[in-house]
Amino acid sequence: MSQKTNRRNFLISSVAAATATVIGSQALTKKPSHASSSTIKSMPERTLGKTQINLPILGLGGAGQTPISYEDQEVEAIALIEKALELGIKYYDTAASYGPSEERFGKVLPTYRDRIYLNSKTAARDYDGAWRELEHSLKRLKTDYLDSWQLHHVSFTDELDIIFSDRGAIKAVEEAKEQGLIKFSGITGHHEPEVIAEGLHRYDFDTTLISLNAADVHHPRPFSRTVLPVAQEKNVGTIAMKVPAYGRLLKPGILSSMEQAMGYSLSLPGVHCCIIAAENPEQLESNVTVARNYTPLNTAQMTQIEQLTANAGEDGAFFRQWT
Repeated sequence: MSQKTNRRNFLISSVAAATATVIGSQALTKKPSHASSSTIKSMPERTLGKTQINLPILGLGGAGQTPISYEDQEVEAIALIEKALELGIKYYDTAASYGPSEERFGKVLPTYRDRIYLNSKTAARDYDGAWRELEHSLKRLKTDYLDSWQLHHVSFTDELDIIFSDRGAIKAVEEAKEQGLIKFSGITGHHEPEVIAEGLHRYDFDTTLISLNAADVHHPRPFSRTVLPVAQEKNVGTIAMKVPAYGRLLKPGILSSMEQAMGYSLSLPGVHCCIIAAENPEQLESNVTVARNYTPLNTAQMTQIEQLTANAGEDGAFFRQWT
């Protein structure tokens, strides 16, 4: 037990020193000027499953086609993160494998730590590897805890077998939660929905991050029909990703607007919020406007959108095998 305590204290003291340096210098950042809530329409909020935390329906993704994950765009990345704070975004998503993403968030978010929900992920399947990635994530993000820590992109059953073994990553998840380094745990995937569903059956995860877009229903193995029923049954907080498929669904002959793409994903039963990357502050603000004006779609509207994506093919599923 003393080893665990020392490990936690070491991590917290290291992070505290790094955070003090960043907050003290603020060389590249400035405080966002938050507009009065009386003059701006807020985004709708939903409770993120069993976490019992209310969050706006749109969060900021730190991967993909965004300056946050590009090595040579630090100034642009910081401007984007500051804009997200200004617009009222609270959910920030990253991972140990997203290039400089964690470091970019770590340059801005520590000042606002008590106002946001911060999620990172580990692609390690073993205990030691997962612990190493968590330590690195906390240091890069300059925080002494994560709101949630997820097992990243789990795609095969044999990965689950390693994760849930005696020296698997789940042991690191449990110890980190015991030590207060993470509040909630989760599992993510955008390849095999059956694997994510099995993971939710095997373990009492708090959250899941899965690909849920308007073309998913046409895939031979749809996440919406495989994972969502299990997540609903277990009250798992469900976050949708790949909502516009990095814009590939927003093209002539498929969907005409982000209102359709985001509206569809958020109207699926059991979805609590979605994360979408942004290429610049203007695009982010446009997405937030869509979220602010969101109202649930009815069955006829959902069916119409599904019909529009019937021939999307790999445009809607480039991130998984179309077989």
